[in-house]
Amino acid sequence: MQQSLYFLGIGGTLMGSLALLAKEMGYKVSGSDNAIYPPMSDQLAAAEIEVFEGFSPDQLDPIPDKIIVGNANLPRGNAAVEYVLDKGLPYTSGAEWLGTTVLQNRWVLAVAGTHGKTTTASLLAWILEYAGLKPGFLIGGAPANFDVSARLGETPFFVVEADEYDTSYFDRRSKFVHYKPRTLILNNLEFDHADIFSDIGAIQDQFHLLMRTVPSEGLVVAPVSSEHINEVLNRGCWTPVSRIGQKVSKNEFDLDNGDTWTVANAEADGSIFDVVLNEKTQGRVSWSLIGEHNINNALNAITAARHAGIATDICIRALGEFKGVKRRLEVIFENENTVIYDDFAHHPTAIRTTLQGLRKQVGNDEILAVIEPRTHTMSLGTLSNDLCTCCAAADQVIWFRGENIKWDLGEIINRCVVPAQMADNVPNLVKDIVEGTPKKSERKRHVVIMSNGSFGGIYQLLLEALAPISEAEQ
Repeated sequence: MQQSLYFLGIGGTLMGSLALLAKEMGYKVSGSDNAIYPPMSDQLAAAEIEVFEGFSPDQLDPIPDKIIVGNANLPRGNAAVEYVLDKGLPYTSGAEWLGTTVLQNRWVLAVAGTHGKTTTASLLAWILEYAGLKPGFLIGGAPANFDVSARLGETPFFVVEADEYDTSYFDRRSKFVHYKPRTLILNNLEFDHADIFSDIGAIQDQFHLLMRTVPSEGLVVAPVSSEHINEVLNRGCWTPVSRIGQKVSKNEFDLDNGDTWTVANAEADGSIFDVVLNEKTQGRVSWSLIGEHNINNALNAITAARHAGIATDICIRALGEFKGVKRRLEVIFENENTVIYDDFAHHPTAIRTTLQGLRKQVGNDEILAVIEPRTHTMSLGTLSNDLCTCCAAADQVIWFRGENIKWDLGEIINRCVVPAQMADNVPNLVKDIVEGTPKKSERKRHVVIMSNGSFGGIYQLLLEALAPISEAEQ
């Protein structure tokens, strides 16, 4: 008899992807969430998964064999959580279900870190696919080389984006401790998620729990220059470590037992570079991505893929055919005078590196950054000092004050290193952006919309407002 699963929080990137995997495995799948929007809503609809907005007990009649509980907006006191507990219904967390049901007996390649997880996981999955390994994967975004963000695959290899956010209201460990990787990428490590972590040490505790699950015959991929990651490694490491980048840190990991990967002869914008392994050039990458951060993402993916048995030259060729990830500096509109980008900015460092990479690509063109500091950490004002300087590569910035902002954005406006203003109404913001569209005689304008949410529908509103201008120019 077909077993049934119900996903609480199905609109999230993890939970929606888990629902796709469950459907592929033959389960009867349904679920609910407060709000569900693209790209996950489109993928769930394509998979013919029944989805409800809001929660009603009727959705759990008949009672499913298992309820998979997400962690976003599902604390004690939530109506759905309380109903499940009051009725004694069978439940588990999404991360635990993934670890015990999908990842058992797989060669798990996990990508962890504060930044770059989605892009690096997408790169790694694509390299494995390009090499003919047909991997499974679960990615917290929409990689353009694939039609879905998650699939089971046809070989033991499984790429997973390994998030440090806590598992659920009843399991406060990071989700990634359930994944037990054989190949582990540690992209970087900074303070984030101020709603659940008190300081960087609390995050490092979770990263070291993850380190403890990697077998001695596995591989850890880590940057040389991250002091916070080196501190985690020095707490205890039982696995060979391959290093990414030049040796510049004063607090390097004590044990030197693996390869070192660097780059040479890189173009300023990061679109072309040589891959160097242990001081020997392996080949030259020419690809569509930009920025030093994406060069590091590429080296991480190459190193992990090589651990899975893929030759470096094949990895390099695969990167040349990588199409990027939706909402990672994704061009959503372009004409002769204006380019509009959608970027999933979630942290000041991500904002900084993205804008720096774009600046190196576009030269003296105008860059307008439109930023919604929507994540828990940014909305609480925890990183306000960094927010003042992270947009230095732009010509100007508009900060959007959403309803969840808990602090006065005025201090950012006053201290920002580039001309800055504040907005709190999306239609008016769209009007201001459109009215600032340059004439043909003026320098080209690049508008980067930076948010990890739907931003009040600004993307569609902008496209609709700019369409008549483009038609008039034709």
